[in-house]
Amino acid sequence: MSMAVWNHQRVFVPSTLAPASPFLPSPTRSAFRAPDLDDPFARLRCSADSMPSPPALARNILVTGGAGYIGSHTVLQLLKGGYRAVVVDNLDNSSEVALERVRELAGEFGKNLAFHRIDLRDRQALEKVFSTTKFDAVIHFAGIKAVGESVRKPLLYYNNNLIGTIILFEVMAAYGCKKLVFSSSATVYGSPKKVPCTEDFPLCAINPYGQTKLMTEDICRDMCQGDSDWDIILLRYFNPVGAHPTGYIGEDPRGVPNNLMPFVQQVAVGRRPALTVFGNDYSTKDGTAVRDYIHVVDLADGHIAALQKLFEGFHVSLQDAGCEVYNLATGKGSSVLEIVAAFEKASGKRIPLIMARRRPGDAEIVYASTAKAEKELHWKAKYSIEEMCRDQWNWVSKNPWGYRLPETTNGNGKCPTSQ
Repeated sequence: MSMAVWNHQRVFVPSTLAPASPFLPSPTRSAFRAPDLDDPFARLRCSADSMPSPPALARNILVTGGAGYIGSHTVLQLLKGGYRAVVVDNLDNSSEVALERVRELAGEFGKNLAFHRIDLRDRQALEKVFSTTKFDAVIHFAGIKAVGESVRKPLLYYNNNLIGTIILFEVMAAYGCKKLVFSSSATVYGSPKKVPCTEDFPLCAINPYGQTKLMTEDICRDMCQGDSDWDIILLRYFNPVGAHPTGYIGEDPRGVPNNLMPFVQQVAVGRRPALTVFGNDYSTKDGTAVRDYIHVVDLADGHIAALQKLFEGFHVSLQDAGCEVYNLATGKGSSVLEIVAAFEKASGKRIPLIMARRRPGDAEIVYASTAKAEKELHWKAKYSIEEMCRDQWNWVSKNPWGYRLPETTNGNGKCPTSQ
């Protein structure tokens, strides 16, 4: 696939929305156009993530960080499931254009999406959102998440992730919204002595990012102990990869990517010369770290399953009060080199490698047991590594610069898109 061939199209450059202007701009301003549903292939692509029929009584769900990678895919699944979604996001590492495209992909349900540009640490702005909408539940994604950066800048992570979360919980309590799905992480398992990780494993985060997740879990458990009205599900997930099968929403990190797959995709389209592999001397089959990679659409569906569990009511032990935890993963570990090989096969591109020393705070082997989620949430990951890489390549080949303009435009403000 030649990067020298370009197709020019209109692009929506997002403007800053004031908190008092919650709704997204008109979809006609977006660079994205929904697939032609008269095209049977477009119908097939759009039905790839079909959801159950909308509930008779739609519920209002607040999604913090909903313009981000995992958040945007979850918002789409919420809309297609008949929920009304209100997104709050400070756009620090996300894009308003992602929500534009989510609205388009959701079709007739796109009207049920609203957006406020808000930092969770801005209590007054957050209270304004709660004062205008009665929320049935909150899905809390918002937070910064780079392990290496958290080691270098711990105060940044504690300030952003913990203070914003505490203010969110205080405002939720003040407005009587006490159902929560929290986006936790496998980092709370630290460097487990055995695998697969089960939800009752000892918890020991080994980096500041993981500490913020573990501390938030502790806060959630304490809230449930102190107030039986709280119902909280903690979702510990592992390494999200892939993109929506249409290729219209995907991962678009700011700056140098901190996770494997977005770095691989930038190398594949020529934005970076090579992939740096941190550590090739681990006690694994090829010397590189092993993780449990999960398709982002599977992960989004896991959040919908958790919401349904909250609304149906769920039995928990006296020890955990109203707080329950589930792993969301595939239950299989793959090494860095295995992922690179799968992406090379899906894309037809060679990924040059640079071997480097291990990063501080990285574990050697982490993958999960998913038995509890399968039994109690009736959820199971569907996508394989090959499908994850296929969808990741589909996204980046259509959007080599993500949701933004390339570093050099063609001079008329239009954004070239690769063929």
